[in-house]
Amino acid sequence: MHLFVIILISLLVISLMRLKHRKCIPSCSSNPRVDEDDYHWTHNKSNILAWLHKSLTRKSEIAQCIATAMVGPRTWLGGIFNRTGPKSSGSNKYVDFNFTSVQVAGYQSLRERTKVPYDDTRVEHQKALLELWNLAYPNVPLKGLVSDQWKDMGWQGVNPSTDFRGGGFLSLENLLFFAKTFPNAFRRLLLKQLGKRATWEYPFAVAGINISFMLTDLLELYRVKPRYQHCINFVKILGEDEDAFDVLYCIAFVLMDAQWLAMRATYMEFNEVLQVTRAQLQRELALEDIYRIQDLPAFNLLHS
Repeated sequence: MHLFVIILISLLVISLMRLKHRKCIPSCSSNPRVDEDDYHWTHNKSNILAWLHKSLTRKSEIAQCIATAMVGPRTWLGGIFNRTGPKSSGSNKYVDFNFTSVQVAGYQSLRERTKVPYDDTRVEHQKALLELWNLAYPNVPLKGLVSDQWKDMGWQGVNPSTDFRGGGFLSLENLLFFAKTFPNAFRRLLLKQLGKRATWEYPFAVAGINISFMLTDLLELYRVKPRYQHCINFVKILGEDEDAFDVLYCIAFVLMDAQWLAMRATYMEFNEVLQVTRAQLQRELALEDIYRIQDLPAFNLLHS
């Protein structure tokens, strides 16, 4: 009896749902679509049942995301990704490559950066955080390192140091680099100036930390030597440009925001948007004609 009631309620809810069509990022139209969540309603009974099952599964995932996101940083900070390796085709085979000494040194230096935790007792870390505020809000005096003002930037609470546990000092360095190197793009995303936005927007600062974490996983920075083609291509770029990771971070941020708008996403769908962003970056890094980080097709989004 309970099962019958659940099915009836589910069918009623689904009948009231508005069908939502997704779009790929315009700048990436030459690549295969990465969003596969379009639902097509038909009058065929089997199709209806399949659609019902898929919709219920999707709603369950969203509900879980809401529940966990409300209790603290576990969902938003470092808990989104599991180290399972590449998931899209074209870059899922191990490649044995002999790096030069310069490339090895650059890769190891970047790996060391990922191991530095944020320490709110260190003066240089405090100064970096204050610098980020001044770059974000140059005309707004900050009341303190612990203040309600930090929520305006998209931190989860009054003390940003609690959020840095998921990304370490590297994530703060990434945000600072973004603000200094591409100030127009930084402020465009910070202030949500582009496109039609959802009522529940993603929090800017915490999203930035998740992007740092996503990139360290995508590029296998937890390994002594990367194994996949997109990672190898990146290390070769890094050997020529020590800022390659930070620039890639900026690309990833604007790419994520563009995908957010294209998918008309809300707060509950941030995980999905970030996974799509990850897959797109993986494909672009695996391209044969990528010799600089600026050669990535998504780099153009920084100047759009």
